[in-house]
Amino acid sequence: MARPSLWLLLLGILGGVAAPPMWADEAPPADPAAATLERDDEYYELYKVFADTLDQVERNYVEDISRRELMEAAIKGLLTKLDPYSNYISPEEIAQFKTSVESEFGGIGIQIAIDNGQLKVLSPLVGSPAYRAGLLPGDWITKIEGEPTEGFNADDAVKRLKGEAGTSVTITIARPGSAPRDVTLAREIIHLETVMGARRNADDTWNFFLDDSNKIGYVRVTSFSRETAGQVRSALEQLQTGGVKGLVLDLRFDPGGLLTSAIDICDMFISDGRIVSTAGRNSPERVWDAHGPGTFEGFAMAILVNRYSASASEIVSACLQDHNRAVIIGERTWGKGSVQNVIELEGGRSALKLTTAGYLRPSGKNIHRTEGSSDGDEWGVVPNDGFALQLSDEEMAGLLEHRRRTDMTNGLLPPAAAADLPQREDLAPSPVVAAPVAGFADRQLQKALEYLAAEAAKEPAEAAAAGN
Repeated sequence: MARPSLWLLLLGILGGVAAPPMWADEAPPADPAAATLERDDEYYELYKVFADTLDQVERNYVEDISRRELMEAAIKGLLTKLDPYSNYISPEEIAQFKTSVESEFGGIGIQIAIDNGQLKVLSPLVGSPAYRAGLLPGDWITKIEGEPTEGFNADDAVKRLKGEAGTSVTITIARPGSAPRDVTLAREIIHLETVMGARRNADDTWNFFLDDSNKIGYVRVTSFSRETAGQVRSALEQLQTGGVKGLVLDLRFDPGGLLTSAIDICDMFISDGRIVSTAGRNSPERVWDAHGPGTFEGFAMAILVNRYSASASEIVSACLQDHNRAVIIGERTWGKGSVQNVIELEGGRSALKLTTAGYLRPSGKNIHRTEGSSDGDEWGVVPNDGFALQLSDEEMAGLLEHRRRTDMTNGLLPPAAAADLPQREDLAPSPVVAAPVAGFADRQLQKALEYLAAEAAKEPAEAAAAGN
């Protein structure tokens, strides 16, 4: 049977595409039906050029290339004419994309790194299979399912350690002072921590008080997943019980995430008024407003941001700044204020992430930084007057290393591991200690503490003045 003409196939596939909208600078056609027919003819000719090109490449190119490869390349080429946030997610990438959005995956629950060509455990995630089995910061993973890990990169290790919940993986760990041992772990759905505190308690839970004497809390949000708002609320309830008088919300290096999570967190701090709105060329305007119940009030707030704070973190900082609920300290944010809709393709096997609208602050001002925008244009979130403070590259590196050490577990064998896995008693304690980085001082955080301490000191003075 003769193969059907490729351009006819494409025309059949694309024939359902809606007629394109009129450009803003086109005059209204005298005959709408004739104008529509003319546009359809143009599209027909363009589709035919594309199909003929694809057919020639498939038939005559020097090397064989699958039709799928060609079509995916064409889709990606089309999207390069759009903004950097619109992209095609292939079947090979879809699982990783869903993991990044949901902040959960099937695995054993460890943070890893490659150190001098060796696979090293940075920290087990609290409550994970790795944590319960007694893996500690500083452990070396020398084998995965009997395969030596020397020469692995991080992606190689992740691919072997992740898997469906309920399946098992055997790893060989080595620790100074102990012989290598095999440990078999059952994979579970791992929920990544997106909300961190000032330091870990002895049981590896987070202590959210940074300054106990002045009752100043500290909450760091690393991304906005489905569970982030609930984790933030839990932290705030702990702080409220402890009599919090000031709060640092650290959104530095936060790339964003789910809009719903950002809205829920904004709603925790303001009792009424606009949170955010969206507007697009072919999307109806949407608005989100705050609600009174469940609002955390009665304490001052400082939000830390830097040039890598984007998207959902900008929505939160812009909202609380516009409502005078918090001062913004640090650097101007990234300027990513566009809305992406995820459109499933092939029954969910692949997807299209397409920018359809932009976010607006409660004040109505723009957040998104378009191509060609200058520093004088309106975009992002700018620190409040007197609170702009940029860290040097050396300070940024020190901050990231300080965070890495703070995020580590304490290096203690969890009680469950000691009780359930007596065969691990011969393993020596980990030599890794989450010690502070020598000489590091977080000037942005210090600025926030100074502001909050001053605000806390105002309350007794204002109360006394009111009493007189």
